[in-house]
Amino acid sequence: MNKQIEALLSERAGYEKRGLKDRVAAVDAALRELDFDHKYMDTAEIETASLAPTVERAIVKAAKKRKG
Repeated sequence: MNKQIEALLSERAGYEKRGLKDRVAAVDAALRELDFDHKYMDTAEIETASLAPTVERAIVKAAKKRKG
């Protein structure tokens, strides 16, 4: 396999993991220019795992003042 195709496939995998659909499409276009076709190219929806951030707050209660 051509080294340029291998590099583009590696780049595509990274973009796919990060959910960058526009970049994946651009890499697919570049692969097509090199006459490379694969069944995973041009997927209508790229499946990515999304993790919703959870917000946790630690609140330390103020110490009670002494009466004196």
